Amino acid sequence: MGRPKILVFSGSIRSGSVNTKLVDAFVGELALTECEVTRISLSDYELPLYDGDLEASKGIPKHAVKLAELFQTQNGILFVGPEYNGSISPLMKNTIDWISRVKEIKGNAASPFANKVALIASASPGGMGGISSLSHMRDILVRLKMLVLSEQLGVSNAFSAFDDQDKLSNERQAKMLSIAVKSLVEKSTLLV
Repeated sequence: MGRPKILVFSGSIRSGSVNTKLVDAFVGELALTECEVTRISLSDYELPLYDGDLEASKGIPKHAVKLAELFQTQNGILFVGPEYNGSISPLMKNTIDWISRVKEIKGNAASPFANKVALIASASPGGMGGISSLSHMRDILVRLKMLVLSEQLGVSNAFSAFDDQDKLSNERQAKMLSIAVKSLVEKSTLLV
């Protein structure tokens, strides 16, 4: 079997984002495994707010197509994002919505989400660690036919959760991250 391809990104592009720090922690752990990691920033894939009339008149934006092409090539995808009002961030939802509209890539049927392994995680300055957003994210990704792992990570008190090397300083959270990464790589390997 080959090495699985894992895509990693944050649903926050704010400078100093604790969710981007959580992505850093995941990337550090993934580097210890046998996988090929691609890390992106959604700031490099600017998309308008999804609008069916816009899609009908101008088509799907080129960045949505590029993201769909990238998703299509992956075995596993790590979605890390903040909680907004008990749900996922508008940036994450808009990105997913646009990608899901891509039905064809280079003349072939597209399935950017289907039959891929998903790992979900969130970091929050509050005590709940973004847990409400994770249940919403799980529902969305399951509907898109992804295999969403039971392992997930909600990092609470995130402003003080990372050491100076962007690793989780809480031993329990660090262990949960390690277990989640191991599961993501193992399950993604089955799709290589």
